Amino acid sequence: MCGICGAVALEGRLDVPEGATERMIGVMRHRGPDEFGAWRDDHVLLGHARLSIIDLATGQQPMGDAAGRLWLTFNGEIFNYVELREELRAHGHVFRTASDTEVLLEAYRRWGDACVERFVGQFAFALWDGERRRLLLARDRFGIRPLFWTARDGVLLFASEIKALGAWDAEAPLLDPGALSEVFTYWVNIPPATPFRGVWQLPAGHTATLELGEGGNTRPELRPRRYWHPTFLPAREDHRFVARDELPGMARRIRDLLADAAVIRLRADVPVGAYLSGGLDSSATAALIQHTTQRRMKTFSVGFKDAAYDETRWQTMMATHLGTDHESISVGDAEIAGAFERVVWLSETPLLRTAPAPLHALSGLVRSQGYKVVLTGEGADEVFCGYNILREAKVRAFWARDPRSHRRPLLLTKLYPYLQQSPPGFLAQFYGTGLEEAASDPYFSHRPRWRNTGTIGAFLAADIQEAALARDSEERLGASLPAEFRVWGPVARAQYLEMTLFMSGYLLSSQGDRMLMGNTVEGRFPFLDHRLAELAGTLPASAKLASLKEKALLKLAVADLLPAAIIERPKQPYRAPDSASFFVGPGADLVRDAFDTEALLETGLIDPQRIAGLLRKWQAGKLTSARDNMAFVGLLSLQLLARQFGPGFAPRVHQDALRPEEVSWRGGGTAA
Repeated sequence: MCGICGAVALEGRLDVPEGATERMIGVMRHRGPDEFGAWRDDHVLLGHARLSIIDLATGQQPMGDAAGRLWLTFNGEIFNYVELREELRAHGHVFRTASDTEVLLEAYRRWGDACVERFVGQFAFALWDGERRRLLLARDRFGIRPLFWTARDGVLLFASEIKALGAWDAEAPLLDPGALSEVFTYWVNIPPATPFRGVWQLPAGHTATLELGEGGNTRPELRPRRYWHPTFLPAREDHRFVARDELPGMARRIRDLLADAAVIRLRADVPVGAYLSGGLDSSATAALIQHTTQRRMKTFSVGFKDAAYDETRWQTMMATHLGTDHESISVGDAEIAGAFERVVWLSETPLLRTAPAPLHALSGLVRSQGYKVVLTGEGADEVFCGYNILREAKVRAFWARDPRSHRRPLLLTKLYPYLQQSPPGFLAQFYGTGLEEAASDPYFSHRPRWRNTGTIGAFLAADIQEAALARDSEERLGASLPAEFRVWGPVARAQYLEMTLFMSGYLLSSQGDRMLMGNTVEGRFPFLDHRLAELAGTLPASAKLASLKEKALLKLAVADLLPAAIIERPKQPYRAPDSASFFVGPGADLVRDAFDTEALLETGLIDPQRIAGLLRKWQAGKLTSARDNMAFVGLLSLQLLARQFGPGFAPRVHQDALRPEEVSWRGGGTAA
């Protein structure tokens, strides 16, 4: 993995502010400290911070083709680059390096923008075609690798992280009140929005082009194109009865493709390790690798000093079962609170949970052991129906067919046993709202979550709440839905929303890429191989979620590789202590400074009276509900984000800037 950045003049010659290249690359040096490179001509600047993993000797970037017509800055991996290189050689292409970067360049020369459809990988890249005066931006199918852009003073800027866009002229982007309100409802921004005004993300599964050679009287614009999205069966096929004798064949197909997805992700010129959480997904990945390759894995896990969150028992069981060389770290309140400011700086968005902080500590453990690459089990719950929100969608859709039933909603107590002690009428009030729109509301599955989280917005300042009312979030989301979405069943719709919003915008970002790359570690995700996801999309939900049994087909596919206790254990969602982490020590100081009256007035983002009540509740130890904890963490992270992208931004990016001599200019170019 790496950090990429660049600039394109929309008209005329590109004027690069003094030190801009060094600031943009330097502020992302955590993404790639091995080498720093840049290339430019009269119209374009490309920058690169390299984490060298494949072709250590000759894979430097930005990379040009032999003719100097194409130049590329690339963050990610093309895992099938070996096969693509042979295919391209058969077409007469000649290679000078052993890198997947050059394969990407030659794939573009052969297939143009459609090259992305041939890649098995995770990537974000910018490719400048000098002959056509054309920029191509691209992002992988699930959004594993980030890519942001903005336009400022006649220049298009792009980068792996938003802070690098601001580093162009050392001016922080401004927080967008309406966009902030989205995070406090959906946990994420609806693509292409970000929390910052005029800063956009390239959505997952998209390319975008900028054509400077068109001429005319209008300024060139970045034009996005979607090339992939998750697909599922029509509702009738998704619901069909699956005979027992069909299941082994489905499981074998999953097993074979998952094994290939895992093994192909071992391709590297450095050692590759794996996370081992103690759950089914990471255990299956590590077990398949050892079974397929006879390779002894180095595995890593994070545990908690608070027993309510700790899964060390299961992690130890799996490490012993597999015989891996295992390392673990235990995290408590001091570690979570002590890292939280850094976590927010890396995430570049408000966070409603502290969960990213322990994962940042885990990637630090990986790096301390000399590893740059780890495989993780992320994506299995979305692809193979492991989350309660998917099972909940199935139950609520069943309930909606007889809304007056008193027995059907009781199925929810199988998902959430604590609901058996809920006050009378709670199920109908919380989960039953909107049953009559079950068939017509595209967001039916996620309404309860969004309503619950959306109440946090009441803590925000009045102008932000007003901006939220004017926000067209659901309209933009609706416009992005594929045409076939309306014919999918309730579980498939829920899967799609979970993949394209929560997974892409939060799990793969704030808990994924940002926490891994914050310690210069690349994460690889076998379950998010698009071939596996496409296969899973052709299998009925009635088999994947048989009788509300989560990941039923996946469990069948790997049952012979894992202890029965791992296969049969109830899913324990990954969580971390939230508001309780800030009671004493560095956490208490952080809270006091962030919510000080002067600090609240300076940012103007939070209603001082409302937050005062929440703080009194926290100080009394009565902040026990999930919603209150989300409010506390979300508002704290919002204050930290506003401070980081406020007056302190310019000094920070100047401090992080590279020295001019640290940048290697490619193609004989210079900073001038």
